[in-house]
Amino acid sequence: MSVLSRPYFHDEAAAFEHVEGMLWPQGPVCFHCGSMEKHYALKGGRTKPSKKHPHGVEIHGLYKCRDCRKKFTVRMGTIFEESHLPLHKWLQALHAMCASKKGVSAHQLHRALEITYKSAWFMCHRIREAMRSDDFTPMGGAGKFVEVDETYVGRLKDTPVKPGGGAHKNTVVALVERGGRVRTFHVDTARMATVMPIVRANISKESAIMTDESGIYRRASQDFASHEFVTHSKDEYVRGNVHTNTVEGYFSIFKRGMKGVYQHCAEHHLHRYLAEFDFRYSNRVAMGIDDNVRSLIALRGAKGKRLTYRKAV
Repeated sequence: MSVLSRPYFHDEAAAFEHVEGMLWPQGPVCFHCGSMEKHYALKGGRTKPSKKHPHGVEIHGLYKCRDCRKKFTVRMGTIFEESHLPLHKWLQALHAMCASKKGVSAHQLHRALEITYKSAWFMCHRIREAMRSDDFTPMGGAGKFVEVDETYVGRLKDTPVKPGGGAHKNTVVALVERGGRVRTFHVDTARMATVMPIVRANISKESAIMTDESGIYRRASQDFASHEFVTHSKDEYVRGNVHTNTVEGYFSIFKRGMKGVYQHCAEHHLHRYLAEFDFRYSNRVAMGIDDNVRSLIALRGAKGKRLTYRKAV
């Protein structure tokens, strides 16, 4: 059976049941006071009529707390809060963004889900917020290799053009653990003073570091078990197990997605797109995570993350 034929992608009641099962594994939890008593399940009813919804919108998954007596749903305190879009459409969008290797544009979701482009755009950013990792444990470790490299993202739509016509470039630093996770950072400039503090803070000191010949990393051997590099300027790309092919492969996926799918990106949103590509790479098939499991991981990440439209723009 196709994943998209599952009831929670098409039926609102099934969508609420699915999300509640993922975010409330021990049963409903009051958003207001945190109580886990046996709360009252209320009949949904409808929201107040509006110009867009003259008959109101049917309410699902409504509970009343036995302790504080306030009403709540599983949407509250998540990326779904205060959204007028049906929850089953949220789950469709979340699955689409998790299952596509290079992402899905807001225009595509706008057409596929039959919602406005503005809603689709905001939906995508909130899903990227759910994908954002809160794991800051050091990468690598004894006997493990971590590749470090920087790249430049071509001029984004809200960045100034330098005098004389030169385009402003945005610098991205990536740390990739071979066979493991990736962690990326948007930095002002690719200098030792900006890059090395990130490297030291995010990589275990027992790791073996692999870079190119850039002077940024010339003192890396002082902080880690070892530091090896390849000299690209002399056409050296692999020397035994010394290479940066893994991190360059990640950059290839990221750039193809940004150019071929998203095409335009405001500089102040670049960190959100990086979080999206980091999430898919760190939860890829090679690590035993298929599209369905990846979507469930992203859904769990929706809890406790709130992104308002004012903050998104």
